[in-house]
Amino acid sequence: MKKSSNTWQIALACAVLISAAASAVLFNPATKTQNDQATTQAAETQTKQDGNSFAITNVRVFDGEKIIEKTSVLVENGKIAAIGQSLTLDKQTPRYDGTGKTLIPGLIDAHTHTFREAQKDALRFGVTTELDMFTDWHLLADAKKQRESEARTEQADLWSAGTLATVPGGHGTEYGMKIPTLSSAAEAAGFVQERVQEGSDYIKIVFDDGSAYGPSTKIKTLAPEVTRALIASAHDQHKKALIHIASLQQSKLMVEQGADGLVHMFIDQVADADFITHAKKQGLFMVPTLSVTASLAGADEGKNLASDPQLKDYLSPQQSNALKTSFPAQWQNPKVLERALLSVKLLHDAGVPLLAGTDAGNPSTSHGASMHGELALLVRAGLTPSQALVAATALPAKTFGLTDRGRIAVGLRADMILLNDDPTKDILASRKINTIWKNGFRFTRAKVSAVTMPASPRPSGSLVSDFEQEQINSAYGKGWSITTDQQMGGASVAAMRRVAEGAQQSHGALEITGEIKTGFAFPWAGVFFTPGEKPMQAVDYSQQKEIIFWVKGDGKDKRQFSVMAFSSTATAGAPPSQTFKVGAEWQQIRLPLQKFEGLDVAHVVGFSFSASAPQGQFSFMIDNVEIQ
Repeated sequence: MKKSSNTWQIALACAVLISAAASAVLFNPATKTQNDQATTQAAETQTKQDGNSFAITNVRVFDGEKIIEKTSVLVENGKIAAIGQSLTLDKQTPRYDGTGKTLIPGLIDAHTHTFREAQKDALRFGVTTELDMFTDWHLLADAKKQRESEARTEQADLWSAGTLATVPGGHGTEYGMKIPTLSSAAEAAGFVQERVQEGSDYIKIVFDDGSAYGPSTKIKTLAPEVTRALIASAHDQHKKALIHIASLQQSKLMVEQGADGLVHMFIDQVADADFITHAKKQGLFMVPTLSVTASLAGADEGKNLASDPQLKDYLSPQQSNALKTSFPAQWQNPKVLERALLSVKLLHDAGVPLLAGTDAGNPSTSHGASMHGELALLVRAGLTPSQALVAATALPAKTFGLTDRGRIAVGLRADMILLNDDPTKDILASRKINTIWKNGFRFTRAKVSAVTMPASPRPSGSLVSDFEQEQINSAYGKGWSITTDQQMGGASVAAMRRVAEGAQQSHGALEITGEIKTGFAFPWAGVFFTPGEKPMQAVDYSQQKEIIFWVKGDGKDKRQFSVMAFSSTATAGAPPSQTFKVGAEWQQIRLPLQKFEGLDVAHVVGFSFSASAPQGQFSFMIDNVEIQ
């Protein structure tokens, strides 16, 4: 869905904490017993291949555009050298028997956000190339060297927009890293030139005011005269101008201004005849990112991928947790996926190019694995399995000028996947991976395990805080602190103090007051409980069932409040959360830990109790906080 995801990527309460936590997990191939190895070898083609020259015989080939039945493919020094039924092969050439199997090009994810282990995670699921739409530009020089090399690598190749174009305080500024922004058309040429000098392969422009998500969501965004100047400047630099949008009307304006591609499907309406006509005339392409739209719709696509027997053993704990998370319930709207699926069908039927992209890095997505979910969603929208595969191979390669990949053709790079079944008949067969090659080298696709920094045991007793003492303290851990969107560039404020009258005639409670202000796309303010003695020190709550607390307000504030949970094995993105309401009388709230979807309860680093939109003053009290 829109980078909405990214915006929706509720860096909300402490994504900074989560990003830092990711460094606490190291991934290693799982140790296999001899029986495990024997089983794996029986399932895979038993061929010894040390270099990047080999042959696959008697195989069905989907070459990126069409099926070739029962043929052979010769790879020499990492390049496809010949394709045909009767190839002359040297006796020393390693051979794979492709009988009953299907060979397809390595998959190309046309919308990702690539950090840390993402390229390794992607390759493990057959995604050999990622087209990133916003990342740290310092990665781009090494990315260019890798994708031009034909050496052995354990990562997917990367093309990237580098730093996106956004207004101060707009979407893209909320992730805890300082980025350049612009406010006027006069700045556009210089902004684009700087991105090109940094190595950006194309220019990503944010045009999203939040109106597609409902009347209470307001996001600062670039003015139309600025987007027009950015698009023109990108074209002056011979770069594609790609637009992050969320609404149909915004999309129409971007088409009128000459955008090359929209990297999300709009979600507020279904594509109409006017948009389709102008998109086709303009030569516009779209990346629907149905995976993240499904997350915003509250669908279970990510959870289904996490439990898929063809995928789950190759997911790192971080990937699995990410797939199980979702956007907060108050943001979910099932209609957004219905609209997006129908729009995809209408656009596809009209001949508007659609590229497969996942927006991996957002809730319910994961690099590599989500591409298989995206293919299934494209088929659900009305594409045939073969057409969905084209959208993930030959079409993105053609659209972005990746002339050495995306197809199985003589002279191209041998980025390929051998599948145990035929994905052109059943798209779910894309998950039945036998062998992956990158630059002609066989990629060792080992199952994944994790060596995780051990969590501290939870102290005995369920009580966290009863606020009976004059000082604000807790029974264990570092205790309570303020959390607001100011850490993401917002302006909301909060304060906390102990008050004398608590729940059930107790002698104390914690009062949290503040103001939700504009300045961040999804503002919040509240308090944060750190259970470890140090920040980011994980605590094991695997034996506990629920978090319990009492809450009271003035009875006038109708907003929803939330508890968000954070673990050291989580990925950056939306922390799992549960909402609660505050009335004029004390009431007990019980939130099952298992309902914090995607939370690693064995490695918890904190809980936040926060107010969010709409803007305005808020006040609530909590008391007798327990985790039992």
